[in-house]
Amino acid sequence: MDEDGLKAVLREAFGDSSDSDCELGGSSDGFEKSQPIFVESYTWEPITEISGLWICRDFLSPDQQSSLLSSIEKEGCFADASHNQVEYIDDVWRRLTRHRTGPRADNVIVNNSTISCREAMRFGDLPSWAVELSYNVRESVLSSGYVSELTYEEETIDKGKEACLFPPKLLQREPLFNQLIVNVYQPGEGIGAHVDLMRFEDGIAVISLESSCVMHFSRVENEVDCFEETGKEPKIPVLLIPGSLVLMWGEARYMWKHEINRKPGFQNWQGLEIDQKRRTSVTLRKLGQM
Repeated sequence: MDEDGLKAVLREAFGDSSDSDCELGGSSDGFEKSQPIFVESYTWEPITEISGLWICRDFLSPDQQSSLLSSIEKEGCFADASHNQVEYIDDVWRRLTRHRTGPRADNVIVNNSTISCREAMRFGDLPSWAVELSYNVRESVLSSGYVSELTYEEETIDKGKEACLFPPKLLQREPLFNQLIVNVYQPGEGIGAHVDLMRFEDGIAVISLESSCVMHFSRVENEVDCFEETGKEPKIPVLLIPGSLVLMWGEARYMWKHEINRKPGFQNWQGLEIDQKRRTSVTLRKLGQM
């Protein structure tokens, strides 16, 4: 990243520009009728320490972020103050697998404590804004110039630094994603280190909104070559600014845990502490048939 790009990222993270502050609102017509999702160009960056981990920090403009938040708000999923998470599952997949319904309690980390996360679940067609997001994730990859000619199997065993952004086998599947989860985190709330459940196929997309944060990656324990003989490897920090898109596949998806620790003192980037605000994340995944 050049010096100007780095300055722009730091302004987004630390609030030097009002552009990074996304308020709920935007077009009354919703995200699907807002200005075109794409900016004129995208800057995709590989996280070189981790195969299969890429970030696009300019995936959504500030106006598009605001419009997306407005569309999420209009769904009414967070009208109940006890809900800070909502999951959408394509109804075709539910009919095939007879997935259970109803609210579910998960755990999130708040300071030093684990709290219950109440989840609302919705079945049927994914919201139009989610379909558009999925479409544009695919298009942003196709327009990147990083699509490889290698097969998926060749990509997953390629340990070089020239691996592609997203393997064609994953990019061409239909639908690209059939499940999404929206999480709302208040200041101090984060998520513990984990690997996404195996019921989800390879290839995960995460869009960050409202507040910047640092996501840390650490190798899964007890895997071959995951630790050096001398001890545990350090965690790999990745800065997520509002509007950024992270793609995880292959090694990044299966062999690295990811976490966001928003306890005081843990959200630092280049020696500066990030101002913590409410953060919303949208995670897109593909459920496999059971």
